[in-house]
Amino acid sequence: MQKTICELFAGVGGFRLGFDELGSGWKTTWFSQWEPGAKTQWAHECYVHHYGDSIDANGEYHTGDDIGTVDKRAIPDHTLLVGGFPCQDYSVAHPLGSSKGIEGKKGVLWWQIRDTLIAKKPPFCLLENVDRLLKSPAKQRGRDFGVILACLNELGYSAEWRVVNAAQYGAAQRRRRVFIFAYKNDTVYGAKIANTEAGLILSETGLMAKAFPITEAGPLSEREINTDIVDVSDHFKFLFENAGYLHNGMIYTTHITEKEEAATLLGSVLQKNVDEKYYIPGDKMAKWTYLKGAKKVPRKTANGHEYVFSEGPIAFPDPWDRPGRTMLTSESTLNRSTHVVSDPGTGRLRLLTPIETERLQGFRDDWTNTGMPDRMRYFCMGNALVVPMITRMGKVLDTIITGEK
Repeated sequence: MQKTICELFAGVGGFRLGFDELGSGWKTTWFSQWEPGAKTQWAHECYVHHYGDSIDANGEYHTGDDIGTVDKRAIPDHTLLVGGFPCQDYSVAHPLGSSKGIEGKKGVLWWQIRDTLIAKKPPFCLLENVDRLLKSPAKQRGRDFGVILACLNELGYSAEWRVVNAAQYGAAQRRRRVFIFAYKNDTVYGAKIANTEAGLILSETGLMAKAFPITEAGPLSEREINTDIVDVSDHFKFLFENAGYLHNGMIYTTHITEKEEAATLLGSVLQKNVDEKYYIPGDKMAKWTYLKGAKKVPRKTANGHEYVFSEGPIAFPDPWDRPGRTMLTSESTLNRSTHVVSDPGTGRLRLLTPIETERLQGFRDDWTNTGMPDRMRYFCMGNALVVPMITRMGKVLDTIITGEK
């Protein structure tokens, strides 16, 4: 089996870089990156800067197009489909005037993944999302992830998932994301794992357990999932824990405790004596202090209901002796969630530099220094994944692929 990858929602290439770092021969046959409403496609340009563009099976270039307009049959063949897709509304219905097929909400990117799985039938799939996917939406907890699992089950895949805090496994950022590893039931790996008890898969033998070792696992919860995806959309509710397994329509889930490794501390990624533009000016310090501090603010809803909005303090500045907080796309703006650090050289308070945000995500220095403005370098890193987490899973995938015919 060839080590070939298709990367959807590629951003600036985090999945690809993660597999490149293995040095074990993975090749990307095609990718897609398009930012809705963006005049300049900065992330796509950054990706192409590092890797070049990719032609499809028709000899055409569509990597920078809206994936919804791409003919999935023209995507080159691949062994592994990867992508970090947004947490959206995955509800579905039957098309009007028909009792056949399903119709998802327009613009929801999961359906582009599903269409690619249908068209290309890759044996393996590795996806990333925010951990709230497991609990969405608030009014029907677990429905959205249930729809995804029902789709995978319908297409002949089994799947594992794990919520991973990157800092627990050596990264410089406390970033929690859910990773989903799906595989065709007719693969050698699929046949092998099918004969393994679910609890053992989640604690020891599965890809996630091998990539991200645990210290303990709680009791298993089980739930059968309906084969009717519309019914799942309308009625499914379930408490998904931070680890789980899907096989032949049965869901198994448990709460695991991650095995903590030596973390990379925020102080270790900081530069010294940086450019003046990153320092906080004196006239902005009061605003920063207010945003980072505890507060209780009287508010009123549109219907006149009065309440008190309250929030606790955030460390100001961010401490050097622990990993950084989760980085958002708003990093560097005057925002409560933005990191503020004391410069190791000057001691003055400042924002993170673009290189420091790249280090938080495990990218190489100046990865996004390809002509894009600083604000977009921060945005791209806030959207990115932690590259070493991909490399960890890739090491396990290498052994799985070796066992295939």
